[in-house]
Amino acid sequence: MTEIEPFGLAILAIGLIGTAAVLSNRVSERLRVPAPAFFLVFAAVASDLFPHLARLSDSTVQRVVAVALAFILFDGGMHIGWRRFRGAAYAIGWLGVAGTFVTAGVMATAAHFLFGIGWRLALLLGTALSPTDPAVVFSVLGRREVGGRTGVMLEGESGANDPVGIALLVALIGATGSAGSAIGHIAVTFVLQMTVGAGIGLAGGWLLLEFMRRVPLPNEGLYALRTLAAVLVIFGLATVAHGSGFLAVFTAGILIGDERAPYKREIARFHSSLASLAEIIAFIMLGLTVPLRDLPAGHAWSIGLVLGALLAFVIRPVFVGLLSLPIRLRRGERLFLLWTGLKGAVPILLGTFVVQSGLAGSSRAYEIIFVVVAFSVVVQGGLVPVIAHRLNVPLRTIDPEPWSLGVRFREEPEGLHRFRVARGATAVGTSLADLPCGEDAWVIFIIRHGQLVAARSDTRLEAGDEVLILADSAEVPALNELFAPRRADHRAGRSGREHIIRPGGAKPRQTRTRVAHRLASGPEQASGREQASGREAGPEQASGREAGPEQASGREAGPEQASGREQASGREAEPEQEGSPGREPEPG
Repeated sequence: MTEIEPFGLAILAIGLIGTAAVLSNRVSERLRVPAPAFFLVFAAVASDLFPHLARLSDSTVQRVVAVALAFILFDGGMHIGWRRFRGAAYAIGWLGVAGTFVTAGVMATAAHFLFGIGWRLALLLGTALSPTDPAVVFSVLGRREVGGRTGVMLEGESGANDPVGIALLVALIGATGSAGSAIGHIAVTFVLQMTVGAGIGLAGGWLLLEFMRRVPLPNEGLYALRTLAAVLVIFGLATVAHGSGFLAVFTAGILIGDERAPYKREIARFHSSLASLAEIIAFIMLGLTVPLRDLPAGHAWSIGLVLGALLAFVIRPVFVGLLSLPIRLRRGERLFLLWTGLKGAVPILLGTFVVQSGLAGSSRAYEIIFVVVAFSVVVQGGLVPVIAHRLNVPLRTIDPEPWSLGVRFREEPEGLHRFRVARGATAVGTSLADLPCGEDAWVIFIIRHGQLVAARSDTRLEAGDEVLILADSAEVPALNELFAPRRADHRAGRSGREHIIRPGGAKPRQTRTRVAHRLASGPEQASGREQASGREAGPEQASGREAGPEQASGREAGPEQASGREQASGREAEPEQEGSPGREPEPG
C-alpha cells in the first residue's frame, strides 16, 4: 500500500464521520436528544474501542476547542445583535457575572461537604461547571425560537458567562500564597480579563464594521474570509493583552450583528456554518479525551449524577433564581430560563485546565465534569420543549426556507423597512388601504406562511405577517407602534397626546397607505417609486428596525440567514446591497 492510500482512507473516514454528524441533527429531532450528546458520547466510546484515537495532548485539545468556541461565540453574538442585547443588557450582565460566581461557590460547597473533595479542587470543579454553553443552547433550540425577552436572555447569558467562567478559573489556578493574596490575585486577574476583553471587543467590532463597509474586495468570497481573519485577530489581540478573547469576540459579534454591510448575508451564512462545524469538532475532540472505562473506578458516575441533579433541580433554580428576582419576568419564563442553563463544551474545556493544574484527584474531577455535562445535555436539554409547553413559554418552530429571490445593487438601498405583525397589534385585521400611515409609506409586499401575498388595497394583515414597506425614516416610529403589540393608553398620556393607533382610527393629517400592485411580476415591479430611486423590495434588507417580540433582534429573516434558525420558507425577495454590478434577480 502506497502512502496516498492510507491518507485517502483517513479522508474517507473523516468524511463519513462528518456526514454522520450532520445527519445526527435529524436523529436528534426524533429522539429529542440534543446533537452534541451524540458527538460527545460516540467520541468517548470510539476512544475506548480505538485507544490510538485518544492520543491527543491536553494542550492540543485546549487550543482547538478554544478557537472553535471563539467562532461559536462570535456567531452567537451576531445572532443576538445590539438591538436585542440592549433591551436585556442588565439581565444578561447580572446573570452572566453574579450567576456564575454563585453557581461556582454553591457547587464547590456541595462537592466538598458531600464527597470530601478538597476545597481548592472543589472550587475548580464548581467553577468549571458554572458556565452554561452557547453551542448546546443553540443546538437544543435548533429551529425553535423563544418569544419575548426570555430568548434574548437565554442566548445572552450562555454567551456572557463563558468568558466569566473561563477568566475565573484561570485566576483560581494562578492564585498562590495566603488567602488574602490569593483573593487579591483572583480579583485583579478577573477584572483585567473582563475589562480588556470588553474594550478590545468594542474597538475591534467597530473597526471591523468600518472595514467591512469602506474597503471593497475583488470578489464575493473574500468578504467572509476577511471577517474570519478579523475574529482571529480580535481573539488573539485580547489574549495577548491579558484580556478575555472569548468576551472580545462575543462583544464584536453583538456590535455588527444587525448592522448593514456589503455581503452581510453571505458573511452571516458563512459564520453560521463555521459555528456548526466548530461545535462538531469541539465535542468530538473533548469526547476523545474521556476514558469511559475509568468512570466507575473513582465513583465518577455516582458523584457526577448527584451533582448534575443538584445543579439542575436545586442550585440553579434556587440560588440563581434568587438572583433573577430583580429581573421582570413572568413566573413561567423565569422557571424556563432557570431550567435551560445547559452545560456543554465549555465545562469540559475548563476540565482540561483542571487536569493541567496537577492537583491530586484532578483526573477524577475531569470525569465528574463529563458525567455532569452528559446529564445536563441529555436530561435537561431533552426536556426543554416539554418544559416550555408546560410553562406556557412561546416556543415556535421555524420552518427552513430553501428558496430565495434576490436583487443586487451597486449602492446600498435606503428607506426599506421590514416589520413583523405582532399578535394583538393594531394592524391585525386591518386592510392595507386603512392602515393609518403617512402618505410617504408604500407597502411593497407581504410574506405569509412562507408565501408571497399580493399587496392590494383590500388585503388584510394577519398576526405573523412580514410586511415590507418603503418609507422615510420619520415614518418609522409610527410604523413600529402600528405593528407592535398594543401598549397601555396611559403611556401616551405622558407626552400629552395619543400614540396608540386603532384599526380605522383617525390620526392628524392621516392619509391612506399607498400600496404597490403587480407584485407577481417580481420585486423589481413592486413600485414605480422604488424603481425610480434604485431601491428594491425584499424582506432580508430592511433597516433592521422591526416590530414585535419576535423581531427584536433586527436581524434579517431569510432562508439563508446565518444563525441556522431559518425562518418561514417559500420564495422571498432580498435586496443585497453588496455591490454587484447591476440589478439582476437571483433564484436561490
